[in-house]
Amino acid sequence: MTIHTAEERARALIAGKHLGEVLDLLAEKVAPGVSTSTLEDLANEYIEARGDSTAFKGYTPDGAARPYPATLCVSVNEEVVHGIPNENPRILNEGDIVTLDLGLTHEGFIVDSALTVAVGKTDQRSYELMDTTRAALAAGIAAAKVGNRIGDISYAIEQAYEGSGFSIVKVLGGHGVGAAVHEEPWISNVGYPGTGEEIVAGMVLALEPIANIGKSAVVLRPDGYTYATRDGSRSAHFEHTILVEESGTTILTLRASEAS
Repeated sequence: MTIHTAEERARALIAGKHLGEVLDLLAEKVAPGVSTSTLEDLANEYIEARGDSTAFKGYTPDGAARPYPATLCVSVNEEVVHGIPNENPRILNEGDIVTLDLGLTHEGFIVDSALTVAVGKTDQRSYELMDTTRAALAAGIAAAKVGNRIGDISYAIEQAYEGSGFSIVKVLGGHGVGAAVHEEPWISNVGYPGTGEEIVAGMVLALEPIANIGKSAVVLRPDGYTYATRDGSRSAHFEHTILVEESGTTILTLRASEAS
């Protein structure tokens, strides 16, 4: 686990502010008729305007056969994570739900965040999925404090879905972030309280609950990155990068639209 210095934490605060701004701008552009490739182009424009750089494009996760080919991940409806927006672009339609997942680097510090939004108006069950997943992220963040353990985060996220009928995607989860896109520790979205690594001051973590309307099983598509639900049901994903300190936990990637 990486414990970040005061100087690194200062850069993390700026990086998170920038990413929150970019995701707010991108979410405003989600509308019927918009192409995923347009969102990719805008993500590059907004990141560069702040003097930052993409964290995802060119990154090769463990087990991947090639580097990720885009700046933004855009996952529509049944796509769970890591949808590639610029290779086979999709046109967004009224009633879709779409996840925007983005990482940027500010002066060497990486932050990561995601949200799922409706394209125009969608069905009630999709709204419930998004609301519950957003609440699960808030529950995980509340459990991420000095002296707790990683399992406390996992348990809080899992309990937020209790009775909802939604299925948590267990093969995907959160992680440390900062010097690299993915760092230790791995943070499952299911777990037991009082287990796992102890949470200490200076940790920067990306928490990301992901759940489906149908069953939890997912499949990896031939592009090597896009995970989709096996049964074709819709999926939602919310993520924030947080900084844990003795004085409390800061949501680095908080968006203005959430704070208002």
